[in-house]
Amino acid sequence: MSPTAPPAQAPRITYGTVLGSPYVARLLGGTLTGRLPNGMAPVAILLWATTSGSSIAFGGLLSALYGLSSSVVQPVKGRLMDRHGQTAVHLPAAVLNSALLVTLPLTGPYGGPGLATTLVVAAGLTTPPLEAGLRALWPSVLPDARLRHAALALDTGTQGLLYIVGPLLVAALASAYNPSVALTVTAVLGLAGTTVVALAPPSRRWRSTPSVGTLHCPVRRLTSPGLLLLLVSLTGIGFAIGAMNVWSIAIAEHHEQDMLSGIIPAAFSTGSFLGGLVYGRRTWSRATTDQLIIASAAFLAGWLPLATQPAPFAATAAVAVPGAFLTVVVACAYVTTDALAPAGRTSEAYAWLILSIGVGQSAGTALAGRLTEQTLASAALPAVGAAFALAILLAARRQLRPAGHRPPGRHRRPLRGRHKTS
Repeated sequence: MSPTAPPAQAPRITYGTVLGSPYVARLLGGTLTGRLPNGMAPVAILLWATTSGSSIAFGGLLSALYGLSSSVVQPVKGRLMDRHGQTAVHLPAAVLNSALLVTLPLTGPYGGPGLATTLVVAAGLTTPPLEAGLRALWPSVLPDARLRHAALALDTGTQGLLYIVGPLLVAALASAYNPSVALTVTAVLGLAGTTVVALAPPSRRWRSTPSVGTLHCPVRRLTSPGLLLLLVSLTGIGFAIGAMNVWSIAIAEHHEQDMLSGIIPAAFSTGSFLGGLVYGRRTWSRATTDQLIIASAAFLAGWLPLATQPAPFAATAAVAVPGAFLTVVVACAYVTTDALAPAGRTSEAYAWLILSIGVGQSAGTALAGRLTEQTLASAALPAVGAAFALAILLAARRQLRPAGHRPPGRHRRPLRGRHKTS
């Protein structure tokens, strides 16, 4: 080779290459299937409650309790995974969750509201922590940083599709059969998807590197300033999403077009999916912290047109813009969390990230619900949440950069025989 010859370029990453890597398609497909109950169960529970003679208010309460209980317990499950492995947590949780969902319709008129509430809360508490688990697996499954970057973007971008496919599937099952069948299918899909993941060799072999603490070198706590500020900022991201969901209902009522309440969130999720595909195919020269801040600024800018109270078609197109940057924000947040979390606590840190977004989403939903009659305020709320997130990230810019340049996935043991088929 001539000494002046240009260096050979690395081969371009494609999603076919990512999905063709050992175990990737199985883990991603199993996780998406196992997480479908997150989009199906709240709707199925609401429909079951109303067709069983309960009020819409009580059905809505049960639906909200399922989502809230599922989010609140995520850090506990993350810590259990760090200590005992993924299979030991995933499988028991999936069996219990599915059994409780199947049992709910069998209570009929005998158990009353108290038993129904208990079963729903217990089912929420036992949802398998598949999302945090999958993020913890990527470094051991894909040692190549570029493949891992694409897989994380693909993984994050597809999450929004769960909340499009899930409710549509429940509606179809409830219409063709009844809500009890929808709950049963929800339980079966959750158990099947979780089993596919939990029995995969990468999940069975995964162990978090233990945090070694001594009298002179204590175990690090999960409370570094950078990580805490990152989690606080993500509540603003969740707030924007929750407020957008309620705003879509308000604009649907204002224009007397009921379909808008589903079309607008679907456009947002579609934008997230497409944005993830674009982001994952490119290699970015900027540091992850810079990518996170830039994407957060674009996320904020995307919400600003809503303050003009656009017409339905324009509103639907507008929400796809912040949706496109949501995947980038979340993917960068996961990478930053991995860098800031102490060894042996990464699954737990991921779970706190998920909880932070969920808490913000609940707050955004609650506040937007009280402001639905004030159209301008309702339309501005998503931008308020996004502005809060960006302000925290800008203030925490220094703390978000890890002290050293630790390679991603430094907390995991490599898989033996990773490239062998099971």
